Amino acid sequence: MINKKGIFILGAGPAGMACAMELYKSGQSVEIIEKSDKVGGLAKTLKFKEGDLLFRTDIGPHRFFSKNQYLYDFIEDLLKEKWILVNRQTRQFIDGKYYDYPINAIQSFKNIGVYGSFGMGISYLNAILKYGILKKEIRNFEDYIVANFGKKLGQFNMLNYTEKIWGIDCKEIHPDWATQRIKGLNLISALANAIFKKKGKKGPKTLVDQFYYPQYGTGLIYEAIAEKIKTIKSTIDTNSYPVKILHNNNLITELELSINGKIKKVKPSQVVSSIPIVELVRLISPCAPSEVINAANNLKWRAQVYLFITLNKERITNDNWVYFPSKKIPFGRIAEMKNFSKDMSPQDKTSLFVEFFVTEGDNIWNMSNEEIFNLAMNHFQELKLFFKNEVRNFYVFKKKYVYPVYDLKYIENLEISKSYLNKFQNLFYIGRPGRFQYTNQDHSLEMGILAARSIIENNKYDLDIGMENQYFESGHIKK
Repeated sequence: MINKKGIFILGAGPAGMACAMELYKSGQSVEIIEKSDKVGGLAKTLKFKEGDLLFRTDIGPHRFFSKNQYLYDFIEDLLKEKWILVNRQTRQFIDGKYYDYPINAIQSFKNIGVYGSFGMGISYLNAILKYGILKKEIRNFEDYIVANFGKKLGQFNMLNYTEKIWGIDCKEIHPDWATQRIKGLNLISALANAIFKKKGKKGPKTLVDQFYYPQYGTGLIYEAIAEKIKTIKSTIDTNSYPVKILHNNNLITELELSINGKIKKVKPSQVVSSIPIVELVRLISPCAPSEVINAANNLKWRAQVYLFITLNKERITNDNWVYFPSKKIPFGRIAEMKNFSKDMSPQDKTSLFVEFFVTEGDNIWNMSNEEIFNLAMNHFQELKLFFKNEVRNFYVFKKKYVYPVYDLKYIENLEISKSYLNKFQNLFYIGRPGRFQYTNQDHSLEMGILAARSIIENNKYDLDIGMENQYFESGHIKK
């Protein structure tokens, strides 16, 4: 039996749920299809019950800042007083020392020393000569970093961490990655910001010192949306996924869905997809041209292995999160969830969320849970952050399609894939995995809202939010 037409949203991550909420506001019902057992995608909050104690964690550190006032109002309307302002403290651990992030010029000078700082200054002047005066072409991420910070500072904390995230040489990464994440920043502007902050002056918007955060984890946003939309007979089918997407005359005509193990066929009026773009292309029937399938398959992704540790310890650090650029340390980032909100851990306990940047099928991906825990613990004990006898429990889980890799050929492959998908008049593909864009949470929310307005107003909006080559740390904290 084939059910009647309706609006179907594939994926209940930030983009999909924002789309559902905006449609709810206009009185329209939707059916959401979500592969996992919980809404929120990579922004969901997980709960771990240990006896009478409850530990919460996000999948990595999430914070909210934006230039878009509508997004602040959108979330405040959902969460009310459960939307708290948090002071940001972030550091990097480099060569045995901690460095504030964003940069603290005086601290960095003390840690690096006169000789090291002088060498970085000379390196920066050399970069100005090569890239500024002699006009050497910026062809990749490494060129961009060296041109703006000098080779020595680039190698100190940016190039090695970037290679750790993406698993490829910085010469193979497209400069788009730099222009989106650090546009407008260079050695001079970073130092100027640090000096202005020391003098009590307001620094540039691009370095946000505070952020908003839901009291019980960022997933609270999407759980609140789920509760709202159910009141107008919208449905959320978890543990469900699309099996086939049929089309005819540039329209999606039928969806074949697996709903809790049972096949259901529907004729949609509109389809909004936030599933990975490569999976979307593969599901379409009749099949996309081989050129399109090959292009989608050639889009590269980084996966992650996550380790969540609960501890019989009141606190480890005062940081929201800490970066570890060194390749000698296997994990790339840790987050102490208690420092986002005290309600993420019991009062006299704490927890740590540990992220390993991996490629599906590599050595760490294939490790057992115990091996991953022991690998991390060797370093935590060496760093004297905590010890095995303080650990209550640990949990390991893995995610594919976490980070779209901006290699030197990604634009060509992405444009071929998007050109094909754009021909379907009732299809909207959104979100980080849906559009193959490494965007922040606010960009994904905005994509979902614009997709909903496209349906409501029968006018397709540009959904390439966050592709305007502006620094993604930019934004303001609503007063």
